Amino acid sequence: MSTRTYEPQSPRRVAFLGLGVMGHPMAGHLARAGHRVTVYNRTAAKAEAWVREYGGASAATPREAAQGAEFVFACVGNDDDLRSVVLGEHGAFAGMAKGAVFVDHTTASATVARELHGIAAGQGLAFVDAPVSGGQAGAVNGALTVMCGGDAAPFDAMKPLALNYAKAVTLLGASGAGQLAKMVNQICIAGLVQGLAEAIAFGQRSGLDMKQVLEVIGKGAAQSWQMDNRGKTMVDGRFDFGFAVDWMRKDLGLVLDEARRNGAKLPVTALVDQFYADVQAQGGGRWDTSSLIRRLA
Repeated sequence: MSTRTYEPQSPRRVAFLGLGVMGHPMAGHLARAGHRVTVYNRTAAKAEAWVREYGGASAATPREAAQGAEFVFACVGNDDDLRSVVLGEHGAFAGMAKGAVFVDHTTASATVARELHGIAAGQGLAFVDAPVSGGQAGAVNGALTVMCGGDAAPFDAMKPLALNYAKAVTLLGASGAGQLAKMVNQICIAGLVQGLAEAIAFGQRSGLDMKQVLEVIGKGAAQSWQMDNRGKTMVDGRFDFGFAVDWMRKDLGLVLDEARRNGAKLPVTALVDQFYADVQAQGGGRWDTSSLIRRLA
């Protein structure tokens, strides 16, 4: 956990559902900031470990975690995982009081965001789709970027809490806008990583010292976060950290599904998605996304 400081806030009762590599530190920041946090995780041992580290409490179901909470945060795997912790007899909506706000940090479809926003409204609840960018390091260091869709009042209410683990929290439009913005983010990353992979592979075939080359061109127009943070590790062939290929393929699947709906043409994104499928076939599903260069070796 980072040593970041937190703005003084009135303690709020919150729940956090999903304690994976992102959710665990995000919930931890809320606890460190002084909020009363109850956590839920499908694997109960992870919730118990979180409580040992941060205090607070754990619950056996999302409904129990959400009872009495003013804000319920979630960070799970996909649309189906999200529905499973939100809906049904044991879902969070069944335990939330009228006026409570559900904040979904899952990278999911805009369709499920709009679906759950509508169901929430019918029950007197609020729903904000709020996918994040910044990866595990951003979650640990409290430096995520949060892209939000939904109504202004619940967004304004949740923003101070989200800023405990984020450097930017922005409302981009109506329900689903946050998920659509995350799709834009992933489209940009896919193209950047493939371009960086091709550039490094080309330079290596040409006999250049690619670490030196990256130092030079990283001070010019080619500079990017990917170059700064993944360029040297790509040269070294290190892919055992960061955002996994399996997760990127899930995200790009959401992008391509949405493009089929809205008519957007994404030829490069579709191609890079297939390149990631090649990496998976090489056994690289859990490698970092910068492992695209392995195809070019």
